[in-house]
Order: sequence, then structure tokens, then C-alpha cells
Amino acid sequence: MSHIVHDIIARGDARIVEAPEAATPVRNQVESDRNFGLPKPLYAATVSLYLGFLLVMATAFGNPELAIPMAIFVVFIVAGFGVPAIWTRLAGNPSEPQTMGEFALKGIMTHTGRLAPRDATIQMLILPVLLVVWGMTVAVIAALVR
Repeated sequence: MSHIVHDIIARGDARIVEAPEAATPVRNQVESDRNFGLPKPLYAATVSLYLGFLLVMATAFGNPELAIPMAIFVVFIVAGFGVPAIWTRLAGNPSEPQTMGEFALKGIMTHTGRLAPRDATIQMLILPVLLVVWGMTVAVIAALVR
């Protein structure tokens, strides 16, 4: 194809035209919704449960050697939830997370269909809750064995 265009240019049959002016500003064809759809208190509960697990472990097995690993875990948890929270506030993101009232009325749409608020909350918080329960169980067993 470039050979054909080259021939047209060489013969002098090609003409240069001005680029057409855009009538409307160019916009992103893909809507960038950086919101995860769930209310903020659910994320706060998740973070607090993860940090609660670390608190249980630090209390039960705390010694000076574990101070740095525990601090690293706290930084990772805060960064794991803080970076997406900052990401949702970037320019060009007009959407807002649902309030608890909206969430209670509508639930959330997932890839496999609409999820009731109770089911979405259970799915989101089951792992952090089980982690805290497991941490308390391990702490109790360790206290009884000593």
C-alpha cells in the first residue's frame, strides 16, 4: 500500500488538505468509573478487622522482634486500602460510592447478577471476621498451653 501512495506522490496527483476541525472536544470513549460501588463503612470495617487481627497477634505474641514485621503488615494494610481510596478521587471520576441507605435499598450489581445487601456484606466481611476469630482462638490456645 505504501508503494501505491508513493507512486501517487511521485506523479504529483496527491494533494494536501487541511485537517477537519473537531466540532466537539474529543472525549474518552470508555467511561472511567473508579468507584467500587460499596459504601465506605464496609471498607472501614474490613480495615479495622484486619488491623484488629494484628492487634490480637501483637498482644498475644508480642515481643520486640515482632515490632518491625507488625509495622510492615500495618503499612501494607493501610496502603492496600488507601491507594484505591485515593484512586477513586482522581480527576475525571464523577461517580460517588453508595451511601448505606442506597446500599440497603439496591444492593450491588456483580458480574453474576444483583447481590442483596446482606449477602454482599457477608461476602465482603467473612474473611476478615474469620481471621479475627482464628487469631483469638490461637491466642487462647497459646495462653492455655503456657
